[in-house]
Amino acid sequence: MSKQKKDFLLVSKEILPEAITKTAQAKELLAKFDVLTVNEACERVEISRSAFYKYKDGVFPFYEASKEKMITLSLLLMDKAGILSNVLNYVASVSGNIITINQGIPLQGIANVSISIETEKMEETVESLVANLGELDGVKKIELIAKS
Repeated sequence: MSKQKKDFLLVSKEILPEAITKTAQAKELLAKFDVLTVNEACERVEISRSAFYKYKDGVFPFYEASKEKMITLSLLLMDKAGILSNVLNYVASVSGNIITINQGIPLQGIANVSISIETEKMEETVESLVANLGELDGVKKIELIAKS
């Protein structure tokens, strides 16, 4: 995948379509744990789930765009020498700052690993990072489990 940065615009809420502002409201409810599911959030702000999923990755509060970010990834890796090292090297190559690494004891040739990464200075999007890490040899599964 090619490395690309998202372009952003600063736009007043007043001129945005209602679906976009309601998506932001639903995301805020989820972030504050006022609701536990996307379905609950959508019902509360009166938006369809399809509209929420259409806009959720492209809308966020202004303060969120400017603050440091941390993500936590869960990975299932083959238990072979160098695979975890390749994952860590890739994160470093795109200027991700690794904060923590937790690895369970490998079972049946598979190791469960979680990695927390500071993304403030990262040279690619989180989505691109996850996709590119998923393509590395020995990475069986990758999932974004937390974003703050």
